[in-house]
This record gives sequence, structure tokens and C-alpha cells, in this order.
Amino acid sequence: MKKILLAIAALALCAVSFQSEAASKSKKADRAEKEKLASVGMVYLNNNFTRYHDLSLELHTYAETGYNEFRSSAALIKHLEENGFTVEKGVAGIPTAYVATFGSGSPVIGILTEYDALPGLAQDTVPYPCLPKDAPTTNGHGCGHNMMGTASTAAAVAISKWLAQGHQGTLKVFGCPAEEGGGGKAYMVREGCFDGVDAVLDWHSGFSNNSNASQNLANVRVRFEFHGIPSHAAVSPEKGRSALDAVEAFNYMINMMREHVDSNSRIHYIITDGGAAPNVVPDHAEVLYYFRHHSREVVRELLDRALKAAEGAAMGTGTTMEYEIMNGNYETLPNLHLAKLMNDNMQKVGGVILDERERAFAIEIMKNSGVTDTAAAFRVMREVRPFTNQVSKSSGSSDVGNVSWVAPTNTITTSTFVPGCGGLHSWQCVATDGTTIGTKGLMNVSRTYYLTAYDLYTHPELLKEIREEFEQRRGPDFKFVPLMGDRKPPLDYCKDTRY
Repeated sequence: MKKILLAIAALALCAVSFQSEAASKSKKADRAEKEKLASVGMVYLNNNFTRYHDLSLELHTYAETGYNEFRSSAALIKHLEENGFTVEKGVAGIPTAYVATFGSGSPVIGILTEYDALPGLAQDTVPYPCLPKDAPTTNGHGCGHNMMGTASTAAAVAISKWLAQGHQGTLKVFGCPAEEGGGGKAYMVREGCFDGVDAVLDWHSGFSNNSNASQNLANVRVRFEFHGIPSHAAVSPEKGRSALDAVEAFNYMINMMREHVDSNSRIHYIITDGGAAPNVVPDHAEVLYYFRHHSREVVRELLDRALKAAEGAAMGTGTTMEYEIMNGNYETLPNLHLAKLMNDNMQKVGGVILDERERAFAIEIMKNSGVTDTAAAFRVMREVRPFTNQVSKSSGSSDVGNVSWVAPTNTITTSTFVPGCGGLHSWQCVATDGTTIGTKGLMNVSRTYYLTAYDLYTHPELLKEIREEFEQRRGPDFKFVPLMGDRKPPLDYCKDTRY
């Protein structure tokens, strides 16, 4: 009996010891979490809302299209240099691209920055359709890249302040022009800008707060140019060969082809040049195409079929054809481990809570957009979606896809716009992303980036898991083959906003 009692007592002591050890570990974890949330970078972000609202509004005013973002990139570079970053400008042969670096050693964390606008979307920061007074441009930040550039820059400065306290690690900020159809990141990947980066943090402005992994469509943007013979359309039509006829024949064949492609394919086009006058047979015509699919191999197949149709259209109309792949983007390679880590930190940061003035602005936006359930919209803005292991499929494309195949990457979305009000390329978004509603969303991104970088720098096992998943999904012997080949960035073409 005595032996039994001693055994029971020993077990009780073990249990107490185990509970004590578990409680001690829990307390240490709590302390570490509190230290992270109260660290120098978080304090900096909490104290600098106005500074980054002003920077976002500055880019919103510039509203420069892809490869033309000279003032926007200069403003971001200036702020980074003022905060101790070393900046390499004009990387990958693109004047508005840059790589800013802070710190030294491993690990190397990358942050993507975008700052290009869209043509024809100029809008004042008011809750109804209205062109800005004395607007310097007709462009507008429909996708909110003014906020994206600002949030990434703010996060970078905050992270640098933590690194400057004696912590090891390197931070790289990638200034990426021309996301809107220009494919700037594809050229930067081709030139090795992302080599040696351990993880890349990315975000996109949106209507909700979400960090779940998704896969964008691969795509290529192709310019088809037809050359004919001019003549007077009434006096001597027999002498002419219409380049516009060739474009129309080509488009007709592509539209018939739509029935016989994978249903997940996306094909769209605009005629960028159809001639100058109806009574002159056009000797030049041009059409711009996008081909998209969740597999870049299917995109290549679509392009091969389109080239045959273009050749046929030229033969049938007595014209000649030439084409140019202006840019190409890989589909996104998801990384659930990085997505989960970013979601954990988004949950700590929370969603967007509007004050009375902002709520009144949002309600007016909704009224002018046909949205009636205001309570649901505000709920979406303040909630963070729970994490899921399912990879969703997106119907859009982004040049971030190229980056995701050379370094583990995850893209989060944060509520910067009023839910239910038009798509991303709308006046409602341009109006909102120049207000404090947008700034609240972008600052939440900065905090999420900061907390995620903090975790990656201090917990090497997280990066190990992220890298292992990356290698498994990418497969052995991967080599990045740019979809646009070895052509130079389309700087000259992008001076014309049609492209």
C-alpha cells in the first residue's frame, strides 16, 4: 500500500511539474507576442497615419500609367532613402523600377510595391461621379496602386527600424512598375532581381480582408499588326487591300474559336488602329489581345492557334501580318504556409473600422451605386476571413505570378473600398482610395507585413516550412522561361495609353 501511495504521489508531482512547465511556456509565448505587438515598428506605424495618408494622396494625384510612373516612383524612393535604404534605380532596363535594401545577412525578405494607374479613370475623392478640378491627367488609380505603393513603403520603414536595433536579416523593397498590363515584374524576374529572396509579401487592395491562397490566371498580351495597300475607297477600291478587313477577319475567326477552347480560357481584344477615314482603304490596322488561362501551357496553345488565324486572315485579305508579345505572366504558385502565417497576423491586426465621417461617405457611395444593405458592407470591412487550406481560383491575372515561381509568395487583400460598389476599375474605387478609408486599409496591410516579417526573421523554422512547400509545388529542375521571350520592356508603346 505504501508503494502505491508513493507512486500516486510521484505521478501527482509529475502532473504538477508538467502543468507548471506548460504554464511557463504559455507565459513565455504571451510575453513574446506582447513584445512583437509593442515593438518599435508597430509603434512607428501607429504614430504615422497622417504621413502615409499624405503619401498615398500624393500618388493618387499623380496617377501615372505603367512605365510612366516617374514622379510616383521618385516619391517612394525619396522616402526610403530618407529612412536609410540603399536604392538601386532603373533595374531590369526600366527607368521607374527599383530595388531598395536595408540590413544584411539572412534571411532575405522581399516586399512588392506597385504605383501605376489606369487610363481614363480620373475621379475626385467625392462619393459621386466627378472629375477632379484642374486634373493634371485623365488617369485614375482604379486598383488602388497609390495605396499599394504606400503600404509597402510604410511597412518597409517599420521593419527597418526593428532591424536597426541589432537584428540580423535583409529587407528588399521591389519597386514594380506597370502591373496593369505592362508586366513589369516579368522583366525583373528575367533579370534576376528576385534571386536569393527567401519569401515575398504582396497585397492587393479590395473589398474584404483575406489572406487565403489563390491562383491567378497566366496571360500574354499580344499586338497584331496588319499592313495593306491604301487606295480611294470609292474611285479605285480594286487597287486597295484593307488592313482593317484583315483585323475583322482575324477577330471573327477568334470569336468562332471560343466555342472550341477550354471553358476556363479568357480571350479579349480591342482594335487600337482601324484607319483614319472611311473613304480611304486602311493600309495599317492593329488589334491588341489578351489570352488567359490557369495554365501557362494552355495560354501558349491559345497563342499558337491565334497566330494561325492571323496568318489566315492576312492571306485571305491580301495583307501582311506581324505580331509582338508585349508581356507575359505565369499563373500564381500558391503557398499555404505563408498564407496561414499572414492570416494569423491579419487576425491580430483586424479589419477596417470607420468613424462617422467615413461611414457617411461610404453610405453615399453605396447610395450612388445601388447598394442597399449597408450593414452587410460594414461587416465585410471590419471582419477578417478565417483561414482555409483550399486554394481558390481567380479570374484575373497579375505579374506577381512570375515572382511566385522564383520565391515563395503570398498575396493578401485588405478592405480599402466600399463592398458592392462596382469592380476594382471603377470611379467608386478611385474616389475611395484617396480618402482615409483607403488609408486605414493600407495601414492594416503595413501592420500585417511588419508582424509577418518579424516572425520570419525570428523563427527560421517557419521559413523552412515555406521553402519546402515551395519546392514541392514547383517541382524539380524548374527554370523560369519568360513568356515574352527576350524582348525589351515595352517602354515606347506604353507612352501611348491604349496599351
